[in-house]
Amino acid sequence: MASYADHGSVEWVESGGGPLIAIPEGVLPFWTGADGDELATDYDRACDVDGFIGLLPVGNATALVLGDDPSATAYLPEHDTFVRWCAAESEVEVLAGVPAALDAAAWEGEVHWEIPGTVVLFDAAWPGNEAGRAGHLRITLDPGRYAVRAAYAEPGPETWLGLVQLRRLAH
Repeated sequence: MASYADHGSVEWVESGGGPLIAIPEGVLPFWTGADGDELATDYDRACDVDGFIGLLPVGNATALVLGDDPSATAYLPEHDTFVRWCAAESEVEVLAGVPAALDAAAWEGEVHWEIPGTVVLFDAAWPGNEAGRAGHLRITLDPGRYAVRAAYAEPGPETWLGLVQLRRLAH
């Protein structure tokens, strides 16, 4: 897989081929990734998520799985959105396409995600206590309940993006 990390204006997280997962920071030690003696590992649970997004219990919290595509992913706080780089010639094209993609997206059904605050996005194959050794993003979010929706959009003829948008819900 090509590395997008050198392109510079935002940080990207990549996976080795499976899903990415956003886990509340306080429960990272409970995520075992692909490690373990169990027949079905935490990584297997993440791979079983059908579609663009899903929720999995981790410790006493819930993690958000970004499934379906192992694309490099960044979080754009100005849009409250995870952007997944499916196809584009450059990071500039990806970022320039985000507003049009958000406007034209055909959103799938949403899920509701309760989080205690900061989450860490990383390759679901890694154990949570090793997420800092792998490529990861630490995303500061206000504690609370969020509506999460996902879509795939093509804002340009050769620019294809996955979008996972968060919207904080009122109490």
